[in-house]
Amino acid sequence: MNKEERSVMEHNIITVLETIYDPEIPVNIYELGLIYEISIGDEGNVKILMTLTSPNCPVAESLPQEVKDKVSLVKDLTNTEIELTFEPPWDQSMLSDEAKLELGFL
Repeated sequence: MNKEERSVMEHNIITVLETIYDPEIPVNIYELGLIYEISIGDEGNVKILMTLTSPNCPVAESLPQEVKDKVSLVKDLTNTEIELTFEPPWDQSMLSDEAKLELGFL
C-alpha cells in the first residue's frame, strides 16, 4: 500500500470515526480526542489506539466494539484491531477546537 492509498484509507477511517458518538457528550469520538493513533499496515491492516473519557465509562465494553465493527467496513481494509488504553488519561485538553466550540468551551 503506497502513501496515497494510506492517506485515502486514513481519511475514510476518520470519516467513519466521526459518525460514532460518546453517549454522554454530544461530540463524535474523533473530535473528543479519544482516538490516539491510527496505524495502517502494508496489507490494509489497521490498528486504532483509543481511550475512553474515563475507565468507568458506561460504554467501556460496547464503544470499542462499535469502533471495530464500523471501521471494519472501510473499503480495502483487511483487518481491524482496537487497543484500549488509559495512558495518558483523557482530559478536556484533548478536545479539538471544533469540539470545544460545540461544547461552549471557546
